[in-house]
Amino acid sequence: MFKYHCLNKISKVGTSCFNDDFVATDVCEGADAILVRSAAMHEMEFSKDLKAIARAGAGVNNIPLDRCAEEGIVVFNTPGANANGVKELVIAGLLLAARDVVGGMDWVKENKDLPDLSKQVEKAKSAYAGYEIKGKKLGVIGLGAIGVEVANAAAALGMEVYGYDPYISVEHAWRLSQYVKHVKSLGEIYTECDYITVHVPLMDSTKGMINKDTIAMMKNGVIVLNFARDALVNDVDMSAALAEGKVTKYVTDFPNPASANMPGAICIPHLGASTEESEDNCAVMAVKQMMDYLENGNITNSVNYPNVDAGICQTPARVGILHKNVPNMLAQFTTVFSADGINIENMINKSRGDYAYTVLDVYAVNKDIVAKLEQIAEVRKVLVIKG
Repeated sequence: MFKYHCLNKISKVGTSCFNDDFVATDVCEGADAILVRSAAMHEMEFSKDLKAIARAGAGVNNIPLDRCAEEGIVVFNTPGANANGVKELVIAGLLLAARDVVGGMDWVKENKDLPDLSKQVEKAKSAYAGYEIKGKKLGVIGLGAIGVEVANAAAALGMEVYGYDPYISVEHAWRLSQYVKHVKSLGEIYTECDYITVHVPLMDSTKGMINKDTIAMMKNGVIVLNFARDALVNDVDMSAALAEGKVTKYVTDFPNPASANMPGAICIPHLGASTEESEDNCAVMAVKQMMDYLENGNITNSVNYPNVDAGICQTPARVGILHKNVPNMLAQFTTVFSADGINIENMINKSRGDYAYTVLDVYAVNKDIVAKLEQIAEVRKVLVIKG
């Protein structure tokens, strides 16, 4: 029996996927797994029982990934589960910025008490007319699950779409519309496009990637959209670009005190993945990945350990070992089993940075073997998946 705890409200569509081997608990202590959305976990202490954390969403900046890896806790996220919801809001953001819908609506609110409002509307509307997006150039930086959806939708709306992603996966490349031009340099995006939308993860290499230098390369009057993470854009540089008219509009789904006070910024309160459908999809994916790990030892969409697919165990026992990625680990594992006269039927070992994961299908396992494995200095956690 596995215990799971929900730190946030998780869609019942997702939690209903748990089978009878899983039971909810009201406390973290003693839980085998935690489901989370936005709750901050950096200050939490984790019990030795905790084996997995599943984030019902893509971003994991609320989870201490390095500490989890060091404690042998696998952290999952759900990339792509919210892609359609975010895509639709990006398209809405494109239209809001192109047609200055927000400015026009604000004018109506300010003048709602005019007795001749209908006549005044006809005089004032030219200030908010804007432009159609058909035929305009859109640059999509990052062709992951969301970027591909945005690129394809924009192409279908008649935009000339440029896509940039040097690390595009085979899966996403297959899904990309033939009408999207895959460019090989960011410079081409910056210099050619009327609209630029960013869909990359926040890392040291991408933090502040939209800054005074890259903005200087852009067309005058460009519109920039950020539905990924606020820190991808340098707020000081964006504010200056809006003030001087280099950037016409900045649309972001991650408002902060700086962007919320920028004239020319359209700030949406992080609604991209807040649809009922997205929350359901994320919860279902998180639960299924968690179950597959605890029941079969398989890892899919982990952000701190390697993905491993060992299938369903066909031998009497299966052991999963989370450990540091250093030499001689496999030899130590096999020595422990051979000392007990236990044959290893199958073994999979994968690494990711400083950490690795080994799955062993064996004919028997006992408490003494588990204890010996746990005594190996570089081992972080041992899971008896079957046996």
